[in-house]
Amino acid sequence: MYAKTRPTATGSLTRKQKRIFAITGGLVILLLGGLGLWGALSHDAYGTSAHGCVNVTLPSSTGGSTLHYCGGQAQTFCKSAFASTGQISQRARPQCVLAGLGPSSAASP
Repeated sequence: MYAKTRPTATGSLTRKQKRIFAITGGLVILLLGGLGLWGALSHDAYGTSAHGCVNVTLPSSTGGSTLHYCGGQAQTFCKSAFASTGQISQRARPQCVLAGLGPSSAASP
């Protein structure tokens, strides 16, 4: 039984085993490097508020949550943000201004 789990008495790997480990290790390094590049360089769709879309990041019990609204929903959200005084409203106002939905444009249809 021991001879089957350890084919050579000296413990060295065969050429085939070394090649398999080298290929597997190289693929793992390429995969991790690719994922790292993708994470660092990919476009964030919820990054900033602009062009009529509002993105607001709020503190949450799990670290944070993102509110994302575009078009009519963004206009309604910004209108209520400028009419209210709550924490969400205070965080939303600067993002509404960035999206071009300030107090004067949020009130207009």
